[in-house]
Amino acid sequence: MCNSFKPDFLRSVPMGRIVERMAKRKPKSQPTWTDVKAKLAEFDRAALLGLIQSLYAAHKDNQMFLHSRFGLGEDVLEPYKKTIDRWLWPDVMRNQDTSVSQAKRAISDYKKAVGDPEGLAELMVFYCEQAAGFCSDIASDDEVYFNALVRMFEQALKIVTALSVERRDELLARLDSVRVISRNIGYGVEDDMDSLMSKFTPKRR
Repeated sequence: MCNSFKPDFLRSVPMGRIVERMAKRKPKSQPTWTDVKAKLAEFDRAALLGLIQSLYAAHKDNQMFLHSRFGLGEDVLEPYKKTIDRWLWPDVMRNQDTSVSQAKRAISDYKKAVGDPEGLAELMVFYCEQAAGFCSDIASDDEVYFNALVRMFEQALKIVTALSVERRDELLARLDSVRVISRNIGYGVEDDMDSLMSKFTPKRR
């Protein structure tokens, strides 16, 4: 019965041919690192350096990645801190806005480029300092911003408490200052930070 419902142009074409044609029309999957790696294997040293130079010139993010990966510059963390500062503590007089995602992306980019635990901890603590400072300086009711601050505070505590004693104590003192500043924010931020500080540093509470 099913054949009676086939259009005339399909009745004359074998089913196998139809399936084959449909398979050929299926769009190709997106390229992956495996595909790129296969192409790179064909490059000699000069061609590979030329490609990296082109990537370096194409975007500042690529430059920052390579500078960080190879430890170039006096302060590898500086460009990431500038990005965090821009998006968490903008110049409201110039109508600049905040962006939690852009600030968090700076930390993610550093993690991909280097991933050094002390560097990550420093950026996370700096994030908390800038966010709390901005909230204290500028009255705000942005709960998304506040929630992101508390989440970053928790992530910072997790990584800080795993560092060497000297570095850990220094960063914990800075996080405690963030907790104190956050008393003026409201929205339960102080209570959340008190709870997190007690959880990760019970001997200090």
